[in-house]
Amino acid sequence: MASTTSMNSYWMPFTANRDYKAAPRMVASASGMFYKDENGREILDGTAGLWCVPLGHAQPKVVAAVQHAVATLDYAPAFQMSHPAAFELADKLMTFTGNKFGQVFYTNSGSESVDTAMKMVLAYHRARGEAQRTRFISRERGYHGVGFGGLSVGGIGANRKHFGPLLTGVDYLPHTLSLEHNAFSKGEPNWGAHLADDLERLVTLHDASNIAAVIVEPLAGSAGVILPPKGYLKRLRELCDKHGILLIFDEVITGFGRMTTPFGMDYFDVVPDLMTTAKGLTNGVVPMGAVFSKGFIYDTLMNGPAGIEFFHGYTYSGHPLAVAAALASLEVFMEGEVLANAKAMAPYWEEAVHSLKGLPHVIDIRNVGLIAGIELQPIAGKPGARAMAAYKQAFAEGILVRTTGDIIAMSPPLILEKKHIDQLVGTLAGILKTLD
Repeated sequence: MASTTSMNSYWMPFTANRDYKAAPRMVASASGMFYKDENGREILDGTAGLWCVPLGHAQPKVVAAVQHAVATLDYAPAFQMSHPAAFELADKLMTFTGNKFGQVFYTNSGSESVDTAMKMVLAYHRARGEAQRTRFISRERGYHGVGFGGLSVGGIGANRKHFGPLLTGVDYLPHTLSLEHNAFSKGEPNWGAHLADDLERLVTLHDASNIAAVIVEPLAGSAGVILPPKGYLKRLRELCDKHGILLIFDEVITGFGRMTTPFGMDYFDVVPDLMTTAKGLTNGVVPMGAVFSKGFIYDTLMNGPAGIEFFHGYTYSGHPLAVAAALASLEVFMEGEVLANAKAMAPYWEEAVHSLKGLPHVIDIRNVGLIAGIELQPIAGKPGARAMAAYKQAFAEGILVRTTGDIIAMSPPLILEKKHIDQLVGTLAGILKTLD
């Protein structure tokens, strides 16, 4: 147990610090599907870390690649020079995306990926003589990281309220969650594709000539597993094409296998103009993000004056250790067994999580791929308290889940077996039966 002094020194992110430090939950090691606490007790990881460990913990090929990399090339500048593995990774990422994009730009996180994509959009429109296209359209309850760009297009009130003024020129589509029409849907809900048509209203309000891009998560994970209705994303794509608006998919959560396909765009069969990623790119081992861009965006900027075409980048863009982790992770993905297992487990996962219907306080269950959200009836006057109680009890009973508001979210590593699903859902069922 850390001392009181050492615990006080660490200002924890997105954490109720005082509550946590009064009764901390610590993990000391991890392997495969499990964490272990300081006493060696196993905790089944029902969240793949923070949505970011699709291949399971301490994946041998990834571990070996990073160990080799740190002893070979610990750092290389990314400005006006690079290292061979960064180019190798870019080529392999193009293959993994089915060659749907032309280029990839390295960042260090999902937040940086979103801010980078927003800059790319603005630079692209300026380069083609439409500098007035500066407005971004996002979605209520969307999460796009914590940079000022991503925060400005984010649609979660609690994340925004302390940090204004944010960027101007942002408007929002309605979110797609409707318990009235879609409660307890299995997979994509049937109702709600028409909500994409609200983009037409925003085009009328602002004029398409002023709108730079629409940015959405294919599935809103951080807001509580909010699914796109059938046909919704295809309609957004059609409307963006109609009005010359770029479409950005934020796939920081849905990318790298979470949907049982390489990316959410593959699952929903809709290709954006830019795609932001992070998390599973390196199996969570080394921080890294990436923005995938259609070739026409890159080519437009390359046709400008000689010199630096895009005044943007990070000290750690394409860091050798991150690249090594990403290359090893991609190798595991491209062997095919992990995605095949995810597809095989998805039907069992769906039936298991929906078996929680009818338990106390459960008002909705949502799932797609290997993701599930269980929404609980809030305690009057205490929003979030019931789900947090479930979260704490789950950790005490050896499973890790995640909460946002009164929604319990689960997204286990893709290497899971039926016995892990049984343990995760069975333990949660027992907890739900005892909640106040």
